Amino acid sequence: MPGADRQHALDHVVVIMFENRSFDNLLGRLYQPGEVSSFEGVLGKTLTNPVPEWAENRAGGAVIPYAVATNMNTPDPDPGEEYPHVNTQLFGTINPPGNRGKRLAEIVAPYNLPDDPDRPPTMDGFVADYISAFMAGHGRQPTYDEYAQIMTGYTPAQMPVISALARGFATFDHWFCEVPSQTFTNRAFFHAGTASGYVNNIPPADAFPVRNDAETLFERLESAGLTWRVYCDPPSHLSFTAIIHARRLVDRFATHFFTVDQFLEDAAQGHLPTYAFIEPNMWFGHNDMHPPCGVLPPGVAWDPPSSLLGGDALLAKIYDAVRTASSPAGSNYLNTLLLVVFDEHGGTYDHVPPPSVPAPDPSAPAGQCGFTFTRAGVRLPAIAISPWIPPRTVVNEPHRHTSVIRTLRERWSLGAALTARDATAPDLAGVLTLTAPRAQEDWPIVVPQPVPSFHASLIAPGVLLHPLGTALLHGALAFARHVGRPAPDLAQDAILTHDEATQILHEVSAEMFPNLRPPAG
Repeated sequence: MPGADRQHALDHVVVIMFENRSFDNLLGRLYQPGEVSSFEGVLGKTLTNPVPEWAENRAGGAVIPYAVATNMNTPDPDPGEEYPHVNTQLFGTINPPGNRGKRLAEIVAPYNLPDDPDRPPTMDGFVADYISAFMAGHGRQPTYDEYAQIMTGYTPAQMPVISALARGFATFDHWFCEVPSQTFTNRAFFHAGTASGYVNNIPPADAFPVRNDAETLFERLESAGLTWRVYCDPPSHLSFTAIIHARRLVDRFATHFFTVDQFLEDAAQGHLPTYAFIEPNMWFGHNDMHPPCGVLPPGVAWDPPSSLLGGDALLAKIYDAVRTASSPAGSNYLNTLLLVVFDEHGGTYDHVPPPSVPAPDPSAPAGQCGFTFTRAGVRLPAIAISPWIPPRTVVNEPHRHTSVIRTLRERWSLGAALTARDATAPDLAGVLTLTAPRAQEDWPIVVPQPVPSFHASLIAPGVLLHPLGTALLHGALAFARHVGRPAPDLAQDAILTHDEATQILHEVSAEMFPNLRPPAG
């Protein structure tokens, strides 16, 4: 069977990227103190965040201790995740004070940075920012119980799949996203080492699909005669990866973007590409582990009963496909590395300050919001799964999203660094330490918790589109117009129902992504 030699351990790399969870939120309780030689978790520590003096509901005291989440859909509503919100979370500052309780479009410079932006992050503003973001969305201050949930995270028993895999293989306890902001910029860095100066999803709506022209890992693979595919979990109509890198990848929309069902078939038949990137469903009933989707009118349902449970179940499916892959030729469990990562922390609490990092292009001017890209984003869950990794491995050395670019460049001699960011990112090959592979029967058997069903038919007429979906829709339409495809010109503040957005996406995406097209009927 190909891959029985460790030199082939990275012949195939599979990445599944979930959404918006910090390390403390999902894996902070993975090991008890002293259970492994070194683990930067939450147990055995006194971790708190102060309640700001301007908070109206202080019944719980001056500080909020870190605690266990009491349900599988926390925090609800979704925390702030854009650059100004992350600044408050990291530094505990709302600067100027008039930014308190304001929506993103109303927040002004210096976008909540402290007066001394070079001082180390204190990680003490998660409660303050959650209250401020709640005010912006709901027009009132939250109760103590409403804001205290931002200082909670999950136990291994609550998240059995990701926890079993983290203990069964390698956990990175210092893996950081690349930008202290939200989805698009961090996903752009993951495959290009830059986000062309942008830090927020929108505005402008065409920032990523039209203006982001950075060279990607995908192109480097192709130039070396290697293969790649992006797999999206149904009922995704569009790929975030495609929209973010649309200018570079538009000619591959019809040939390189498939459903997760195709991934399962490719894994079973030994046909995985050199590099596979998996996107969960990030639309209605999403299983991307993203917290509940923010501000919606009372009684309006968009979120599934638990995005976390849905994501854990999807992870089990992907893991089992890799674990059982035994093709006598091509890809199999011996020559495939499965990496589980998250795009950004999404406002959920973490206690480890992000490090300084090199700017992608030190000669470039400051980007959106004046950010110079010299500070990494928040620490995230990251797990490496391979037969060449011993169980209960904890990688303490700092890694970042661009470690994937660095690893594939080194493995396949793909040329010079894309940017200064991936030039300095650590290679992942060092985590593969075993001299003989673990047998398939030595891999953990994972069993997800039952996932309550969520179907499109459960969405009543008139349900409003979630803000993240609105951002993606605007980006998709901007790109469609850019390449000459018909698309409605929606106002930035347009409020659409789910049905209206779905119909637009069907019409715009059907030609561009034929392999993501939903089944007839």
